[in-house]
Amino acid sequence: MRNLWIFISRYNAFFLFIIFFSTGIYFTIKNNSYQRSVTLNSSNEIVGNAYERLNIFKRYLNLGMVNDSLAAENAKLKSELLGLTTVDSAKDVKVIDTITNQQYTYLAAKVVKNSITLRNNVMTINKGSFDGIASGMAVLSPQKGVVGFIRDVSSHLATIQSLLHKDTKISVTLKKNNALGSLVWGDGNFDIRKAFIKEVPNHIKMYMGDTVVTSGYGSFPAKILVGKIVKTNVTTNDNFLSAEINLFNDFSTLQYVYVVKDKKAEEQKALESIVKPNE
Repeated sequence: MRNLWIFISRYNAFFLFIIFFSTGIYFTIKNNSYQRSVTLNSSNEIVGNAYERLNIFKRYLNLGMVNDSLAAENAKLKSELLGLTTVDSAKDVKVIDTITNQQYTYLAAKVVKNSITLRNNVMTINKGSFDGIASGMAVLSPQKGVVGFIRDVSSHLATIQSLLHKDTKISVTLKKNNALGSLVWGDGNFDIRKAFIKEVPNHIKMYMGDTVVTSGYGSFPAKILVGKIVKTNVTTNDNFLSAEINLFNDFSTLQYVYVVKDKKAEEQKALESIVKPNE
């Protein structure tokens, strides 16, 4: 307390100046309408700018929630669109269907971990068994392209075996003629924008610029865009054709994905398990 009084007495002139100066400003503003209006306008502008900056900061903090909401809404719309405009691969026409009878539905999930530099890349999403996620489900990109398959599932999380994995193989076709092949990333390739279509029958003609899409076999819906052929006649040790493709999907920027729920997956799996391999 003694030091406080010493400090005040030492700087009393400064404190008296502050008191008289503040008092003078107060009476000037109070007794003069012009100064009062200028002060009010200035203070309102300052407060308004402060609130505006605060709102911008709040909107920034809420971007995560907004993105989650938009991703969920997009998943719902994609599911409804898929149910209303299912493609008949035999006639390549749109078949009207009801939402209740559709085979596929989409569930939006946020990527919480992603690897792209390894030989076997795996990512983690924030949805699990409580959300209906199960092993083997297909995963798509919000923009274009396939992502991979659900591998391991916990209550609230799941891992995805990425397309950028040596053991991932996805059934695809050439969009122009429905010729079947297999999409793989392996064979020493570490380029995340490049993959290969293999096991194409050797009588099929493939050209640069041909579009590759999913075949509909397996867990993926048909006609999902995958990439374009950039190099044909890739050498292999079998009697099939291979080609190099540029992927539409950019794995380095993935923040959200869509998990595909196939309504008929269990029924198909049960039926196919009846057939013996050597029959």
